[in-house]
Amino acid sequence: MIYIAPSLLSADFANLEESINRVTEAGANYLHLDVMDGLFVPNISFGAPIISSIRKKSKLFFDVHLMIKEPIRYIEDFTKAGADIITFHLESCKDPDAVIREIRARDIRCGLAISPATPVEEILPYLPKIQMALVMTVVPGFGGQAFMPNCLEKVRVIRRIAERDNLKLDIEVDGGITEENVGLATAAGANVIVSGSTIFRSKRPKLTIANMQKAAKANPYKG
Repeated sequence: MIYIAPSLLSADFANLEESINRVTEAGANYLHLDVMDGLFVPNISFGAPIISSIRKKSKLFFDVHLMIKEPIRYIEDFTKAGADIITFHLESCKDPDAVIREIRARDIRCGLAISPATPVEEILPYLPKIQMALVMTVVPGFGGQAFMPNCLEKVRVIRRIAERDNLKLDIEVDGGITEENVGLATAAGANVIVSGSTIFRSKRPKLTIANMQKAAKANPYKG
């Protein structure tokens, strides 16, 4: 199944509830929540209190993407805030296995992300331990960047290995995804699609999401 995950970074923060309701009614499956600390990436977004506040207003699946240093310090906070899955960056910590254990101990799903500069081989040993692999298709830290199609080879590698090893693994792509290129991502093996401004700033988000789903179904992974 293809899951569409609008990124909250592109929402109208003066009218968050209205923005979230709008994409929910448009057919979004997840709400992608980018948490940035100004250290791991050169930007600051929002933290657990904001997520906790909007959790009360939304029944969407909360896809929390931690772009912070040593995320193990905050797993409990984001779990309590209402995360359904917590994804952290392989590059952000000294002991990824410890972070995975910390997340899994809280009975929520665990994702692991890699940035464009990180070789795909570095994430492969962790695939049996996680529920989702996130391949960044832009340099993390800012919204509105151009899609980097060369990153999709990582998606293909991960999907081949997941199928070979019979792993029940979602593969998420995040960065510059639009109606025009979403088919490239799904054909490579991605099934969770993060998209920010394309959806939140669309005048007709329901049509936008429908078009993305249509493009995804027309471009399935074929091995």
